[in-house]
Amino acid sequence: MSEEKEVSEEEQPLVLQKLQDKFADALLASTEIRQGVAVVVNKENSYALLEYLKTDLAYSFLVDITAVDNSKLESELMQYDYARFMVVYHLYTYEGETSRIRVKVPVHEKDLKIPSVTQLWKGANWLERETYDMFGIEFDGHPDLSRILTPDDFEGHPLRKDYPLRGRGERESFNFEKQNV
Repeated sequence: MSEEKEVSEEEQPLVLQKLQDKFADALLASTEIRQGVAVVVNKENSYALLEYLKTDLAYSFLVDITAVDNSKLESELMQYDYARFMVVYHLYTYEGETSRIRVKVPVHEKDLKIPSVTQLWKGANWLERETYDMFGIEFDGHPDLSRILTPDDFEGHPLRKDYPLRGRGERESFNFEKQNV
């Protein structure tokens, strides 16, 4: 059972109404989720929308940043102009009626760059590095975009759908003595 449902204009939570008023051209989709809303925003306006959520709407807690590889989901690819990846931000506020918001940003494989939000949330540093390491999505303006979960010389991005399930021989050849420096 899906936790998402389409939202009619008269039932919309206040946060969604405010986002549609300010970012009408940037919003690609919106749905209501349990205890919050989810919006899909184009990459060009993603930083401005996230900044607005933090500074004006008090979504001060960045819960998580991750990505989804939609390369095997034709319906998702068609819906967002064949953007293979979806960067997902989970935000929380301690104020207001809608405590959670999920912001999704489609990212094309040919341009795997998205603005960093480390200036808005210091905790984004590690989360963006993890997303970079696992999916290969680069965050422009990140202070130290380097691998965090795999060795520096590791080739590939393990959470991409085209990465082999059993790896590329890493288990057999992994040097457990070498440190990530």
